[in-house]
Parts: sequence; C-alpha cells; structure tokens
Amino acid sequence: MKKILLPTDFSDNAWNAIDYAAELFKDETCTFYLLNVYSKIIYESVHLSDIPSERTIENTVKANAVTNLKHLKTTITHTNPNQKHQFEIIAALGSLTDVIEDVVKSEKIDLIVMGTKGATGTKEVFMGSNTVRIINSVKKCPVLAVPDNFTFTVKPSEITFATDFTHFYSKEELSPLLELAKSFNATIRIVYVQTEDGSLTEEQKFNLGMLQKYFKDIKYYQHTLTKGDSVSKTIRIFTEELDIYLLAMLNYSHSFVDKLTREPVIKTVAFHTQVPLLVIPELGMSAAYSKTIKKGSSLEEIQ
Repeated sequence: MKKILLPTDFSDNAWNAIDYAAELFKDETCTFYLLNVYSKIIYESVHLSDIPSERTIENTVKANAVTNLKHLKTTITHTNPNQKHQFEIIAALGSLTDVIEDVVKSEKIDLIVMGTKGATGTKEVFMGSNTVRIINSVKKCPVLAVPDNFTFTVKPSEITFATDFTHFYSKEELSPLLELAKSFNATIRIVYVQTEDGSLTEEQKFNLGMLQKYFKDIKYYQHTLTKGDSVSKTIRIFTEELDIYLLAMLNYSHSFVDKLTREPVIKTVAFHTQVPLLVIPELGMSAAYSKTIKKGSSLEEIQ
C-alpha cells in the first residue's frame, strides 16, 4: 500500500493537488494523509481579562482545523469515490517543515504531493515558498509539486528525467522514478543539456552507464539538448513540445533543483512549473561506491 501525504491550507491550490493525486493513483491501493499545520494565535487587548487562555485558543484553532479536514475528506471521497483509497486526517501545531518531517517518519510516507504557485504578476518564481522549504528540508521523501493551473487529464505516458550526469545515482534514490514509470507503463526521457563542448567526462559516462543499467527494464530514450537562453528554459521547451506531463529531477548539492530553490526570484527566462515536478531527494553515496568509481571499476563490479 502506498502512503501519500497531502499538506493543505484549504486553498484552491491545495485542493487542486489533492484532486490530482487521487486521480493519478486511482488504480493503486493508497492511504492519503490530509495534513493541516496551524500556528498559535496571538491576541492583543488592553484588558487581560478579554484574552482567552493559551490552551483555549489552541483547542479552538485545532477544532477548526479538524472540522475543515473532515469536510475536505468528505468532499474528496464524494468527488473521487474509490474503494482502493482511504483518507486519514492530521491537524498539528508547529512549523510546516518540522511537522511534515515527523509525519513522514512516523507514518512511513512514500510521497508528498502538494500544490505550488506559478508566475505572479511580472515575476516568475520557481514555486511557492512552502514547497521550496519542504523540498530543501525533508530529505527522506520525494515531493511531487503540482502547479495551481494544472489539471489531471491522463496518466503520464512519458516522464522527463533532467540530469547533468555529475551525480552517482543509487538504485534506492531512483526507486520513486522507477516505480512511477512501471506503474504508469511510461517511457522515461533522459535529458542532458550540454553547456560547454558537449563531451562527457569519464565520471559522467560512468553515471550514465549506471542509469542505463537501472532503466534496462523500462523503455527509455536519451536526449542531448543544446543550451539556449538557459538550461532551465531549454528543459521547459523540450517538455512542452513533446507534451510531457511529468518532469523529474534529483535534488543534491549543486544540482539544478538545488540552484533553483535557493534563488528568491528567477529571471524571466528561468524555469517555471508548467507541469507537475517530481523532486527526488539525495540519499547519499557510500564511501565504498566512491572508492569504486575512483578505481575505475566496471558497472558489474558495483552491483
């Protein structure tokens, strides 16, 4: 059974992500956790007697959160009736990232699905600040970010996996991508955007070889693109031209996602979430793997 966490602030944006998740996994047995994280309310009054006790305030806020979560659960079960799906509600006081980390650990969550804002006004942003914080803070669980203007039509038959081949991929790291591809019977398109002379280093060739080995049971294609205005825009155009409805990236130090999420505002040529984005966390590479690569061992020796 797949366990999926659905953070919500009861906005239309959050609802869109919940509806998308229910449709995307409609053929799988899932437990969805509807999570609302609330904060303390600070009262200001000239008369201390007018200020309710801290416990009373917290109980009231929690009761409202639980009521809204129950209503949301009723709505989603009526909108998307599915005997394979069950919904649990969680209302918690604290910081969003801390609570999500706790729930991921305690409930053994497989995937976080949440909505994200796209462009606002004349500024283009990578995604909403809450989504960025979760991507950068929650290191043990992949995040599927759903743009607020994206609606579910069909399951993704193709998935773009954008990479620069500079990271050593472990099979465990790539398991969320592999599982989705197998579940949807989707083709993976490995996209590399060349920024200099285009030739791969020995390390990049080795990492590409590892990807090919992991993807041997899945239909995949390799694409080398020439960088245009920016790497991000090149990937976006590729995804749009091929009508690909899911983009996946691995988030590690100095990676494409890492650089994007640490910029407060992306310039107008930068990436802009048009389709759902699966961000896979780095799980770390063992010292043994590092030594093996440095010694120039073959792929078979690593397995």
